[in-house]
Amino acid sequence: MPGVRPKAVVWDFGNVIVRWDARTLYSKIFPDPPERDRFLAEVCTPAWNVEMDRGAITFTENCAKLIARHPEHEAAIWAWRDRWWEMFSGAIPETEAAIEALHDRGVPQFGLSNISAETLAGTLAISPAFGRLRAYVASGLEKVIKPDPAIYRLACERFGYAPQDLLLIDDSARNIEAARALGFDVHHFTDPAALRPALEARGLL
Repeated sequence: MPGVRPKAVVWDFGNVIVRWDARTLYSKIFPDPPERDRFLAEVCTPAWNVEMDRGAITFTENCAKLIARHPEHEAAIWAWRDRWWEMFSGAIPETEAAIEALHDRGVPQFGLSNISAETLAGTLAISPAFGRLRAYVASGLEKVIKPDPAIYRLACERFGYAPQDLLLIDDSARNIEAARALGFDVHHFTDPAALRPALEARGLL
């Protein structure tokens, strides 16, 4: 919100603190890019994956249901569960540095992520930056997912701040716009190099 300095920062996890991309794994399984892209567009789709982030179904159950529809891709579908961590390619250094700098300034930091309960602990172990978060709201635990307004309201309640006091940093335009509509200050994370200037512009660093 222009002219208002946020009091705390709320971080999304995937592709904000840590890099996640299904293609990182599936490029190994499908070396042919069109074949890989077709699999991710038609079989293991974002809409299919979101049900695990929502906490509606386990990885095992969701993979088994999908295999029933696409038996020819059984091994590749099980890889979504069994080789999940190969979709990650480490933490984002600019974000880690910003989180440490905010911590040194005493700025409260929190997390708000669409993430399966099954993968939450492993994700938090990827970077020490997660240890700087005072609390987090994870969709798979709460059974509600961004951009549903309910999860943003839950975050405000749990963190103890009004929306206008919070800066949400997220890589999803839909999630950003939903938060903005509720009164959050927002930064659409698309370029790691733009992160620190965005924090400095708000007087946080």
